[in-house]
Amino acid sequence: MTLGALLDDYGSYHRTRGNLVCHAFGITLILYGLLALLLAVPLPVAPWTAAEALILAATLFYLRLNLLLGAAMLAEATLLDLLARAVGDWRFGLAAFVLGWIFQAVGHARFERNKPAFFQNLIHLLVGPLFLWNELIRVWPGDPA
Repeated sequence: MTLGALLDDYGSYHRTRGNLVCHAFGITLILYGLLALLLAVPLPVAPWTAAEALILAATLFYLRLNLLLGAAMLAEATLLDLLARAVGDWRFGLAAFVLGWIFQAVGHARFERNKPAFFQNLIHLLVGPLFLWNELIRVWPGDPA
């Protein structure tokens, strides 16, 4: 799929400002929480953990779609990874992860009144963070309809 197709499809599930605000908090908390939890999984290549492996894999996916959005995602993931390392407590990461999903659920139940996009296509779990960056820097203008 192309960047435009992914963002347009994801955007069709996220049209209200309230839902976007919930997602801005929720997705950031989920990313932080996921990285904090994956820091507890060491890889044979020290000092790498499963968190950095996820960052690398996701960055390759994002860069293939768009260099600017991929760089923004890499910067965010790196900062969240460094923050998770500084906090150093997987329980805080777990709490952030759960709270992030609560934000997501509230956004869809209260503001959007629809199911999350990833119920239709799991790739949207990766598209969500990219969508938020695109809302800020407008690399893809979106569907003009």
